[in-house]
Amino acid sequence: MTLVEPGHSALMDRVYRNQRHVYDLTRRYYLLGRDRLIAGLDAKPGMSVLEVGCGTGRNLVAASRRYPRAAFFGMDISSEMLATARSAVCKARLEQRVSLAQGDATDFDPGLAFGVSGFDRIFMSYTVSMIPVWREAIEQAMRNLAPGGSLHIVDFGQQERLPGFFRAILFAWLRWFHVAPRAELREVLLEIADEHGATLDFQALHRGYSWLAVLTRRC
Repeated sequence: MTLVEPGHSALMDRVYRNQRHVYDLTRRYYLLGRDRLIAGLDAKPGMSVLEVGCGTGRNLVAASRRYPRAAFFGMDISSEMLATARSAVCKARLEQRVSLAQGDATDFDPGLAFGVSGFDRIFMSYTVSMIPVWREAIEQAMRNLAPGGSLHIVDFGQQERLPGFFRAILFAWLRWFHVAPRAELREVLLEIADEHGATLDFQALHRGYSWLAVLTRRC
């Protein structure tokens, strides 16, 4: 099994080699809905939580502080981002509660990476728009969910209730960073929910600027 796809890993390292140092300072203004996703995790004591595409570790630190009795895990394909995430986790003194591993979201084995069979909660914050084979990444996350667990996704929407010029400027700018909002996200999630015996809750936030979805596996 291949945990890291070499070509994509190298691309992400090139993209983030310099960006990672200012990533959180810039992204805080337009990655809307991240804190709402974290609030919706409702991670009970003893639960295990994985972030797919953990980036700088910003979300893992915030979620760990909000749910101090849950165990947290993070994976990312970029070694550059993981270096920053490890630094953030250490700075927050959360090394005992947050584990990190490099891996490919489309073929991620939690047993090999962390020695666990699955997770009660998995979340993906603005990663679907950056993963070329994003449907496969979502399907793999569903396979890594424990029965009764939930997958939480927040990402760019289609700006459906915002001015057309805003959408055009934003999407053109995102392309510079290899980011592609997924217009068909809701339809794909409905198909995946049906395939995995899950329910889907889907919301448009901030007039469609971002979409928030929760897929919950039946027990």
